[in-house]
Amino acid sequence: MTIRKSFYITVWALSCSLISATALADPILAKIQTRWAQCNYTVGSSDDKVACFDRLIDDTQIALLAQPARHDLKIWLAINKSSLAGVDGGMGALGLVKDAKILLEDVITQAPETLDGSALTSLATLYHKVPGWPLAFGDDDKAAELFKKALAINPDGIDPNYFYGEFLADTGKTNLAVAFLKHAQQAPARPDRPLADQGRQQEIIQKLKELNQQ
Repeated sequence: MTIRKSFYITVWALSCSLISATALADPILAKIQTRWAQCNYTVGSSDDKVACFDRLIDDTQIALLAQPARHDLKIWLAINKSSLAGVDGGMGALGLVKDAKILLEDVITQAPETLDGSALTSLATLYHKVPGWPLAFGDDDKAAELFKKALAINPDGIDPNYFYGEFLADTGKTNLAVAFLKHAQQAPARPDRPLADQGRQQEIIQKLKELNQQ
């Protein structure tokens, strides 16, 4: 049984290529973010992507074990697990996204504004993308609630606007979706994240084309 479509995280997850300032100050986080963009946008085959994210998850876990109070690393471990679930598919993806959910909920409980509220964006995306009960925890009402909280923290960010726009499109609110997607297009560039920005902008263009807006 494959649930790759349900678990596809354009990522984001989550994810989510989500912050510049902290990465500039912290080489560990910067390296993880850069490698995520490489895995997500430049690696070709699915098998190679799986291997890339597997290695990145291992390295992120090692970094987090060394600094267990780092909420930003928890977010990126969750993003990497969600991204692996998206490319790997199958029943194994369920465990990955459930692990990601626990990590993100921990950050939201303790420090929801970490990385401009990216844990909220990432968890909202998971609630929207994964199957619902009894297979998993998918819930569009919960996703909408979390997206709105993320946008309250980071109203002009590329990721919360893109993923909320995608959510709105998937739930039939096309006009509103277009507004958020176009707002995402106008998000400030992140000088330290050129590959992530380029990839996300291409995803925005593709989504707008699907909505007959390009």
